[in-house]
Amino acid sequence: MQREIYAEEHEAFRETVRAFLAKEVLPHHERWERAGIVDRDAWLAAGRHGLLGLAVPAEFGGGGTADFRFPAVLAEEFTRAGVSGLAIGLHNDIIGPYLTSLATEEQKRRWLPGFCSGESVTAIAMTEPGAGSDLQGIRTTAVDRGDHYLLSGTKTFISNGIISDLVVVVARTTPEGGARGLSLLVVERGMPGFERGRNLDKIGQKSQDTAELFFDEVRVPKENLLGEENQGFVYLMQNLAQERLAIAVSAIAGAEHLLELTTRYVKQRTAFGKPLARLQHVRFEIAELATECAVTRTFVDRCITEHNRGALTPVDASMAKWWATELQKRTADRCLQLHGGYGYMSEYPVARAFTDGRIQTIYGGTTEIMKEIIGRSLLG
Repeated sequence: MQREIYAEEHEAFRETVRAFLAKEVLPHHERWERAGIVDRDAWLAAGRHGLLGLAVPAEFGGGGTADFRFPAVLAEEFTRAGVSGLAIGLHNDIIGPYLTSLATEEQKRRWLPGFCSGESVTAIAMTEPGAGSDLQGIRTTAVDRGDHYLLSGTKTFISNGIISDLVVVVARTTPEGGARGLSLLVVERGMPGFERGRNLDKIGQKSQDTAELFFDEVRVPKENLLGEENQGFVYLMQNLAQERLAIAVSAIAGAEHLLELTTRYVKQRTAFGKPLARLQHVRFEIAELATECAVTRTFVDRCITEHNRGALTPVDASMAKWWATELQKRTADRCLQLHGGYGYMSEYPVARAFTDGRIQTIYGGTTEIMKEIIGRSLLG
């Protein structure tokens, strides 16, 4: 079926993204994979191409549009190119909304121009060694000291943890347990007591730096509080729907791309004197994957439309995230199998997609958490 959610301006933007990937990313990606981090120049190039801060007001150097179809195009093209290190989606779609909706005018003037130019790379620090999807278990504390907070704690699995200049840290500002008393503090590169640990060795997404972060009585000025004190949990819940939709968009794009690669492969690869595509089992596998992708694409596109209308619910976003990422995982496994031994070779895109995509069912809320959100909405 012909997709109908995009207009001419979105397709023109798609060509811009493809040109950027061809010139600024793909020639360097293998080196970034070996280094475990992307070049900072790539972020500056993304800023020059207008790919950063799409939803940031133009007065701060951004694109000035809240149309989520532009970030969706970015996610689709980056996924199809098989690149993961340049985490523009994290920067734009997950951290950007906190800065645009919660920052004061002074904070916006201080942070947003660099956010849009690529001079200030961002990260968000929620996960802790003992608290993953369970935000109520956060133990990092920020003690009020009048004109500043003393921030202490440890975070882990933080994407952009090494390269980031601004880190939105989720910390407890009251001794109460549970979801109450969480606040968002922006920690800047170079603040005394802020240290970065290892660039963690992952099974996939090798060029995406993922780090441990340590805060030892970091003096964070009150001017770096995002929003109101003790309202952090509310803010996190408000932004999770877009984060999960963004993950779903990349997941279905990844599944579709794997299907395209594998369809071409089975037409060319021969076994027992004929193309694999002539085998009934292979045709059934491709038919099942194509149908699952088509159905999922329809739902995710509808979610994009609903999000643009301001009507996407957390439940629908959870459904999209759960279903699309699990489909991506199944598709990667089945497509690798259809490639046979070649599918296990790192030089084949299907092998890298298998390892790079595995995290999709985990970050942004695990599949199990998504099901719990959906189940509670239906059963109380």
